[in-house]
Amino acid sequence: MIDLTPFMGIGLLLVRPGMLIMTAPGFGGTYAPAQVKVGLTVLLAIVLVPTVSMPSIGSATGLAVVVTRETSIGLALGMSIRALVAAAELAGQLVGFQMGLSYAAIVDPQSGVRNNLLAALYSNIAIITFLLMNGHHAFLRALRDSYDSLPMGVGHIGSSLPAAVMALLGLVFSFGARLAAPLVLVLVITEIALALIARSAPALNLMAVGAPLRIIIGLVLLGFIAPAAVGVLSNVGGTVLQAGVRAAEAFR
Repeated sequence: MIDLTPFMGIGLLLVRPGMLIMTAPGFGGTYAPAQVKVGLTVLLAIVLVPTVSMPSIGSATGLAVVVTRETSIGLALGMSIRALVAAAELAGQLVGFQMGLSYAAIVDPQSGVRNNLLAALYSNIAIITFLLMNGHHAFLRALRDSYDSLPMGVGHIGSSLPAAVMALLGLVFSFGARLAAPLVLVLVITEIALALIARSAPALNLMAVGAPLRIIIGLVLLGFIAPAAVGVLSNVGGTVLQAGVRAAEAFR
């Protein structure tokens, strides 16, 4: 009879990196071809084979539990990268709404949802910054280290999971607000100035004057603030990684 244990071990090794590749922008996400994601997952599994100890599984129920746990750990690591990009998209949504670009929302191929142009721009900046600061290297090291701190096998869900999920969601809103705050503040001041002008000159067509003025001011400021946004995203990369690791450690 053929011993299927080695094949089962390879199959289990595909789960955790596979979830990371499927959910994390910069590795695969929703926009990468399926062949690329499958090939990268298999390559990572082959690299991990000599360094990962295989669990002993005695039943189909135990196998299902192990697969579910491996899926959850990989998903936690991948969603931390997704949180970084979501924060950038939130910033772009806030700035684009303030500039009046929400009327020209398009379907973003990276996320599959309707985003304005600035949300797509901010998300691309976040992904490029993530790659330039070698964030993909840090997450691959975190994936390898997770097999030491969270070896394959049957585990349990810790009480720290709700706090870890709330921390990831909090990072989305806090970093998104930090990225959008300078532009939104200046555009709000512009709105107040336009309102005062319209009050003093009622004959002025505020819609005809205000819309292009907001766009021009927003684009000019965006050119100055984009380098600062790159710096903010670089600084929060380590924080996002730590939040993802804490979320993964809840499945001990």
